[in-house]
Amino acid sequence: MIRNMDLVWFKSSYSSSEGDSCVEVATTPATVHVRDSRHTEGPRLAVAPAAWADFVTYASGS
Repeated sequence: MIRNMDLVWFKSSYSSSEGDSCVEVATTPATVHVRDSRHTEGPRLAVAPAAWADFVTYASGS
């Protein structure tokens, strides 16, 4: 089990620097963790790296 303190979170490169809402991501070899930067203790999503890659491709419209 991954403890929250073991995760290194970073903001999306599409986030504005003005504090607007954005997504933060933390990765492990087996999982990509996603959370809302405004609610860091709130719900999180954890998906396999391949699923994340598929989502990013779909979301970017490529």
